Amino acid sequence: MAVALEERFARIVVGNTGLPTGDHPLPEAFFRWRDYSQTTPVFHAGGIVKGACVTELAPEVIAAYDAPFPDERYLAGARAFPMLVPTTPDDPEAPANRQAWQRLQQWEKPFLTAFSDSDPVTKGGDAVFQKLVPGARHQPHTTIRGAGHFLQEDKGEELAQVIVRFIAGTPSA
Repeated sequence: MAVALEERFARIVVGNTGLPTGDHPLPEAFFRWRDYSQTTPVFHAGGIVKGACVTELAPEVIAAYDAPFPDERYLAGARAFPMLVPTTPDDPEAPANRQAWQRLQQWEKPFLTAFSDSDPVTKGGDAVFQKLVPGARHQPHTTIRGAGHFLQEDKGEELAQVIVRFIAGTPSA
């Protein structure tokens, strides 16, 4: 979205994400997640979020993640999402991600990575963004300790502080 509508973005913060093109292998943890999403008879959204966190989630938080999905019919998109991630170079989704990488490799606006230390799927992805995105140079990148994939659940306040400091410390055009 940011590279397609660059004029709307003064800066970017990415956390626990990637932009795979299928040209490099994804971690085994991703394939386990993808297989699970396709084979489990009960796709429990709140349980999935809970399982990808390091901290214990309150029952009402888990229930909130389940709320938009009253039955299996509503989970079609959530089940389909992992299948859209390019895992081979000829994947139909790969060209769009390659194009996004081409644009990001020219991105001069401030670009910050805030990844966790305990996500087996996105671990190391921060280094790729830091290396390839010009706007990432000289930024106060951070690794949030004691957090899993869902940073907003494990360390929401800490993540918010990182983002607020980044916004305050970088000019908007």
